[in-house]
Amino acid sequence: STVSILSARRARLISRKTQLSLFFRYLIGKTATSSMISKATGIPQKNICRYKRQLEKTGVLYQFKRGICKETGYSAWYLALRSSTFFPQQMELFYDWQNLG
Repeated sequence: STVSILSARRARLISRKTQLSLFFRYLIGKTATSSMISKATGIPQKNICRYKRQLEKTGVLYQFKRGICKETGYSAWYLALRSSTFFPQQMELFYDWQNLG
């Protein structure tokens, strides 16, 4: 039915918004690789990669340095937020949640 389809889409949107917010909040004041973020937050790595790309396009996130990942032991990019004064509520200014689905 139409109601169940809309409910499923809304649940997916909320889940993505929650994951993106958790990903963003985790990086406040620190740098980490995608694997480290995935392990710490429980967000699947493929989703981390998607959110990373989205936040890089908006200029919020960047690849800080290449180093040895503390999680995998392999060379990887450490990610960082553009500004230490950036707060999660301001993500609304940079990201249109309606375009997640």
